[in-house]
Amino acid sequence: MSHNTSQLERLTFFSDAVFAIAITLLIIEVHVPHVSSIDDATYWHALAELGPSLLGFMVSFLVIGALWMSHHRVFGLLHDYSPKVMWPNMFLLMSMAFMPFATALMSSNPRARVPELVYSGTLLVAGLFQRRLFSIALRAPHVRTDVPPEEVTAARWRSWGLPTASALAFIGAWFLPGWNNFLLLLIPLLVRLYAAAGRRHALRQQAAEGA
Repeated sequence: MSHNTSQLERLTFFSDAVFAIAITLLIIEVHVPHVSSIDDATYWHALAELGPSLLGFMVSFLVIGALWMSHHRVFGLLHDYSPKVMWPNMFLLMSMAFMPFATALMSSNPRARVPELVYSGTLLVAGLFQRRLFSIALRAPHVRTDVPPEEVTAARWRSWGLPTASALAFIGAWFLPGWNNFLLLLIPLLVRLYAAAGRRHALRQQAAEGA
């Protein structure tokens, strides 16, 4: 194993650990209800009051999970890396470590404008850091030679999905705080659309160069 390969693995393992810790800490902010009586109605009422916290947990779990999967996918395309990825990667991980706080703030204050702006703004910052990280990482000669060029371009373009959705959610938070989170459901669709557009763009470029 080469020195650079070993260093790439260390970077990946460290990033995985931060993602895992951040995604685990989300549930800590969902507190077990303490009720004064043991009848069923009281417990159902207490659990219903946890609805916003549970919803925030699920949304953030899926978003962090999607970010980790993208990180895992892109770093799997590499056989080496540039030292220039270190700071963008650290900033991305910093935004991930902040996510449990942003989630708790938003969940504890449903339909409040400022908490929603902080939450969607955190996702926007994370998405932009990830976009910057991937744009640096996916450059020659660091990408594996067996990876088709169109897949590299698709990976770059795919990273615009989260920033686009979170930017829409950030704008929506000003007008419809709380409801703006439904715009985050666009992330899977946007990721696919961007990836397909990037793949087509790369194939057109290859065809033009081959003509």
